[in-house]
Amino acid sequence: MPKLILGPLLRYVGETQATVWVETDAPATVEVLGHRERTFAVSGHHYALVLVEGLEPGKVHEYGVALDGQPVWPQPGAGFPPSRIRTFDPAEPLRVAFGSCRVAAPHEPPWTLPPDRHPQARGADALHAFALRMQASDPGEWPQLLLLLGDQVYADDTSPGVRQFIASRRDPGQPPGEEVADFEEYTRLYWESWGDPVVRWLLSTVPSAMIFDDHDVHDDWNTSAAWVQRMRSQPWWDERITSGLASYWIYQHLGNLAPGDLAEDPIYAAVRQAGDATAIVRDYAFQADREVEGRRWSYRRDLGGTRLVVVDSRCGRVLDGGRRAMVDDDEFEWIERQTEGDFDHLLLATSLPFALALPRTTWRPGTRRSATAPGAGWSPGWGSGSGRRSTWSTGPPSMPPSTGWRR
Repeated sequence: MPKLILGPLLRYVGETQATVWVETDAPATVEVLGHRERTFAVSGHHYALVLVEGLEPGKVHEYGVALDGQPVWPQPGAGFPPSRIRTFDPAEPLRVAFGSCRVAAPHEPPWTLPPDRHPQARGADALHAFALRMQASDPGEWPQLLLLLGDQVYADDTSPGVRQFIASRRDPGQPPGEEVADFEEYTRLYWESWGDPVVRWLLSTVPSAMIFDDHDVHDDWNTSAAWVQRMRSQPWWDERITSGLASYWIYQHLGNLAPGDLAEDPIYAAVRQAGDATAIVRDYAFQADREVEGRRWSYRRDLGGTRLVVVDSRCGRVLDGGRRAMVDDDEFEWIERQTEGDFDHLLLATSLPFALALPRTTWRPGTRRSATAPGAGWSPGWGSGSGRRSTWSTGPPSMPPSTGWRR
């Protein structure tokens, strides 16, 4: 009988549709609220993204997960509230919780001590703490979206458990040392980060949208052409970047997409048809690192009467030919198109607050950028990671992040 390894993660939620992501230990048919999807395989791991349709807008739909007809979620005796899908009602106000830079570590001393108290201390895990608070609060006050703005995992700063796994399969005295080297080690980062029972329940209940930042791959990822050249000269780098982007596509990017975008995605279609999609995903990941054009990690979501546009400001940078830009011209034009439509509010999010040094007159939603603008300039408020770890807020994305949750 197949087992549930990770998830369920409630990813996209609209007015009548939702997607639920899972990882299993063997091929299986995954069922959620009567909707089924067969798993696909990458490097011996099995995944599925189940599309649930026909939901009633503005309602709460409790759900479970079955593998090959056998219930596997909720887990018996877990003691958590039921996992649920709360569909959007355009007439209701929107509550978004957002943050970045979460390092997975044991929820006990010395790791939970203030950073100045112990060399291994990380401080309190704000996401874990928020999940505990949610369980004791009115569900009507729960956020309708969890927006994760980078560094969901730290490939270059691993935990004791991941370091132990690395030592069990290769010599950590050789590069890249105790950093993640390949896809298998990346899976352990996600298992550890999202497998904590409290966080696992949270991710099964609140829809999530994500974008990478540097530590999902490596500190200062794509900072400059010189940085890229230096890293590509390392014998271990090609496997690291390929595995990093391949795992990101599976664990994070796939669930970011709305059902309509998934239906038009040729890579996702090929993966579903292939069964074993290792070669497809790895080739896409490697080419995404080498060629900016034709690969898009940015995406949009409509959240009732609000549109969210999340922008890749890491992988798609322009660093060659004497030009430096966070996004290329095609990407910027795509972003501009997403600002047009029938919605009441526009949220723009990225992992880096790169607009701070640019004039506010550079660009307005729904208009062309100034011909003299130095790259991609933005005038609206942005939700972005701050570069600190465990930074979270539940205010509007234009508010600065804080180390505690805001209401």
